Amino acid sequence: MVRFVVDPDGWMVPDLAGKLPGRGVWLSATREACDRALKKRLFERAARCRVNVAPDLADRLAEQLKRRCLDLLGLARGAGLLTVGFEKVKAALGTGKIVALVQAADAAADGRDKLRRLAGDAVLIEAFDCEELSLALGRENVVHAALAPGRLTDRFLAECNRLGGVCSPARRQFETPSE
Repeated sequence: MVRFVVDPDGWMVPDLAGKLPGRGVWLSATREACDRALKKRLFERAARCRVNVAPDLADRLAEQLKRRCLDLLGLARGAGLLTVGFEKVKAALGTGKIVALVQAADAAADGRDKLRRLAGDAVLIEAFDCEELSLALGRENVVHAALAPGRLTDRFLAECNRLGGVCSPARRQFETPSE
């Protein structure tokens, strides 16, 4: 779910942290729900006032969620929960203490497949490209990363789930372990 509020200028804006003042309007974190709410003018009905809604609301929401996910990934790195680099990630996956494997969507298939086979029960996330990961982590050429258990990891995975519902079908690259 994503909370929306009306800003002082009368625009409906996403409140990803859930802390903005005002009456909140909740919407499922899916592209379809955003499109339906926009088409049927459900934001005005829920807010009980005239509001402006950007026609590309779902795209803007996806971009904000992506930025939030990448920010959390950077915080996880600072907290010592993130391992970066193919060999280091491979070693970390061998310990069995990795919760999520984050790989660049534009990484070479053979490298991604090698680590995927070692991932076991880890959640696989391939929704960010190499440039986005590198920028978020302040390093060059980040292709593979692994997250250890922790509260920041839990928040990152929750935000990735919200992002997975809102991003375009071509960018939905969140997989849970196969059963």
